[in-house]
Amino acid sequence: MTNKTIGEQIADLEAMRASKASDMEAVTNKAITEGRTKDAGEREQFDELKAEVKAIDAELSDLRDMESINKAAAKPVEKSPATPGVSTRRDFATVKSAEKLEPGIAFARLARVKALARLDGESVRTVAREQYGEDSSVFGVVSKAAVPAGSTQDGNWAEWLTGDNGQVYGDFIDFLRPRTILGRFGQNGIPSLLTVPAGLSYGAQTTGGEGYWVGEGRAKPLTRFEGESGRLDLLKVANIAVVTEELLRKATVSAERLLRDQLVAALAARLDTDFINPAKAAVPGISPASITNGITPIVSAGSSADAIRADVRAAFQSFISAGNAPTAGVWIMPSTAALNLSLMVNPMGQPEFSGLTMSGGTFAGLPVIVSDYASAGLVVLVNASDIYITEEGGVQVDLSREASLEMADNPAHNSITPTPASLVSMFQTNSVAFRAERFINWRRRRQSGVAVVTGAQWAGAPDPETED
Repeated sequence: MTNKTIGEQIADLEAMRASKASDMEAVTNKAITEGRTKDAGEREQFDELKAEVKAIDAELSDLRDMESINKAAAKPVEKSPATPGVSTRRDFATVKSAEKLEPGIAFARLARVKALARLDGESVRTVAREQYGEDSSVFGVVSKAAVPAGSTQDGNWAEWLTGDNGQVYGDFIDFLRPRTILGRFGQNGIPSLLTVPAGLSYGAQTTGGEGYWVGEGRAKPLTRFEGESGRLDLLKVANIAVVTEELLRKATVSAERLLRDQLVAALAARLDTDFINPAKAAVPGISPASITNGITPIVSAGSSADAIRADVRAAFQSFISAGNAPTAGVWIMPSTAALNLSLMVNPMGQPEFSGLTMSGGTFAGLPVIVSDYASAGLVVLVNASDIYITEEGGVQVDLSREASLEMADNPAHNSITPTPASLVSMFQTNSVAFRAERFINWRRRRQSGVAVVTGAQWAGAPDPETED
């Protein structure tokens, strides 16, 4: 058996640590979801995992120290004279397999390398080499040389479209999308939304014309067809996270994950909330209305199995009445509703709604997207093909050590009509600001493409009027 290098051992332990940390999170989430504290067995399991993670951290610290010592003691290999007439390559570098990172870590490392380069006055390539080595994907990105004409050749300025650079920025998107409602459409059997190009102009018929029976010699009635028009332009969702230089200088994988999670969680929360919240109206030129805004809701009939089936029937009926069968229908509901439905059983002990779990599945024959950004009691049935969506498909990321920021979640700054505000200097406070932006927009294609059920306390308890 071939002995593993220190780098490979570190990669294995980091993967093991991530797995155990995920198990700890699962144990905690299970208890929270069920509205209780950990039982004795769960506490024992959690403590064992916690101890194992602590031991792994200690071992990782030792291995990283050994790696640093070995690098410091490394000597260049002396070349031996080449034999005449024989082609040789004795000064080649050892080829190592690419390190497999958790989604989003490559993006965080790239952001950290750029920040440290600015802090220390070093080139980005030098910092990337010192921090992660020349075999890392981050060094591969920053070491690409730009040339005037774009191509897919190695080192070209446009290589990111198909090469390693695109993978680092795409890595960030891969981590974000599965955590949003939007990102789950078109995945794992869930129908896709109707993707359209940015700047799409559309016309929608809102009423139909009428036909009339006409007697001999009588005037024929007139009819009309009403409609509306609009345009779907890209809009921007963004955030800024500020960290200290000390955090960057002492950063470990955990600190890199912090940078990633701060940006991802904020974008995901805003997208999920505004996509599904009935109260979210459009702000022209800034943000879209939710797909449920302006829809007359169906008030839930109750929490029993029969009442739930009545809610489902009413939701389907809204589509049928409009002549718009939900052939690409998808349910969106909070995890508590999905969990309660999956636990409901009939008097024979059989599942009332099989095929559904807290994580999703199928309900009433259609796929389910579970999101806790759907508020309690809100269940939505959407025909995916009736939702326009346009997006740029990437996240633009930048950072600054020199900027001055208004440290608030409701800043008054506006470059068009500027107003005085108290600012904090990143340079003066030894801080670094990371900014992420995503360009996206959506709109209902037709009013009948969405049905909304409110007050859906689907817990399986008997309805008050049915109790003895």
